[in-house]
Amino acid sequence: MTGAEGFPILSVMADNLIDTSDDLGLSRVDAARLDAGALRQVIREERWTDTTIGLGLGQLQANLAIVPKEDAYDFLLFCQRNPKPVPLLEVLDVGSPIVREIAADADVRTDLPRYRVFRNGELESEPLNLVDVWEDDAVGFLLGCSLTFEQAMLAAGLPLRHIEADTPAPVYITDRQCAPAGKFSGPMVVSMRPIPADQVARAVQVTSRYPWGHGAPVHVGDPAALGIADLSAVDFGHAPNMKDGDIPVFWGCGITPQLAVESARPRYTFTHYAQHMFVSDRSSEADAAL
Repeated sequence: MTGAEGFPILSVMADNLIDTSDDLGLSRVDAARLDAGALRQVIREERWTDTTIGLGLGQLQANLAIVPKEDAYDFLLFCQRNPKPVPLLEVLDVGSPIVREIAADADVRTDLPRYRVFRNGELESEPLNLVDVWEDDAVGFLLGCSLTFEQAMLAAGLPLRHIEADTPAPVYITDRQCAPAGKFSGPMVVSMRPIPADQVARAVQVTSRYPWGHGAPVHVGDPAALGIADLSAVDFGHAPNMKDGDIPVFWGCGITPQLAVESARPRYTFTHYAQHMFVSDRSSEADAAL
């Protein structure tokens, strides 16, 4: 498993986007202006192969996990039993790559910028599409992503230190075990965002409105309560950019199911490449709690 080290972090507010381009010349600012369907089309055409951070603003973005049919029921149970780190958005039909609930005319084989292919738990490749490796018994799972609530936090005026520092958010493997399901088990993984002490309550309030994007924090304060001895020793991402008066606040993280899947070692597993998400048609506000 490789972390997000080195991936560019860009502000998710459109007017703060850095005008970079991917290898095929499409400007990030131009890509950010596309609606979800048009964005998926340029991704399908492999005209955009970079991270989806800052794109599809206002839309739910999703992690992807695809497992064989014989493992799908247990993985579904794992998602249902661990909704904080593994919020389930949609389950696809057996053998079908077509998304039915959260997007129209979408195909999970082609509509994410990059993928990871595992065989028996071992990384095999990181292709731009899954067309050549797709299996007839594949079952796809679209899972919630924290980009949903980060947009809301910025809109509410809450600072995000990793974006200020242009680094990935710090991510840690905790000593809290997820509720197991069949062969799927493992620790909860969390992302951490330093929040000024007087704004922690607001951060909890804002993020709790987005259960499909990990929702409210799983822990506030002492990292030792999660088995994290040193905040600077991240497992994925980048060491935190803490400022005076900041409190560490921890949210469930989408790396959790990837660790569970890798540990279970299915015949094959297809996932998204870190920060290269599926951008859905569903508004991030559509399912937000009042």
